[in-house]
Amino acid sequence: MNKILPLFLLITFLTDFNSKENQFIARQGQISFFSYTSVENIEAKNNQVLSILDVDTSEIAISMLMRAFVFKKDLMYEHFNESYIESDIHPKANFEGKIIDFNPQEKSQTRIISGKLTIHGIKKEIDIKTTIENNNGTYSLSGDFNLLVKDFDIKIPPILSSNIAKSISVKFSFKYQTYEE
Repeated sequence: MNKILPLFLLITFLTDFNSKENQFIARQGQISFFSYTSVENIEAKNNQVLSILDVDTSEIAISMLMRAFVFKKDLMYEHFNESYIESDIHPKANFEGKIIDFNPQEKSQTRIISGKLTIHGIKKEIDIKTTIENNNGTYSLSGDFNLLVKDFDIKIPPILSSNIAKSISVKFSFKYQTYEE
């Protein structure tokens, strides 16, 4: 049920996509983040990220459950979800954007995806440099970018502020298949 709900919501949200033949879906995209601190590095990976790519309109949408991030330590998972992201209140992160100057026929290209990222209930416009590979009509997107914790109103207690980086490094990778209902 947990996997069906985000898929349903994402597809409902993207109802303006007209043609299914030029739509691609990544059901198990990967997003990871890394935060360097003097005390302990914090890193996590989420392999349950859903994304839809429409090559006709160059639009992309991404949705993920915040609780699907896997940490090396259970305590990090608990703090991330309960104290910082507040996953009970803000269970998902979403991105809606458009690939600038996208050429679906090109085998390999580096483009900017411009869009709106929503984390912790805060929506922010961002641009992400992305590598796009076209392998016989299937697409792979990958890249990395940095996020500032303060941009998403994530509260860090002053006593812990030196233990958590102000900037978080995010990496992503999506392998798309032809969308089929």
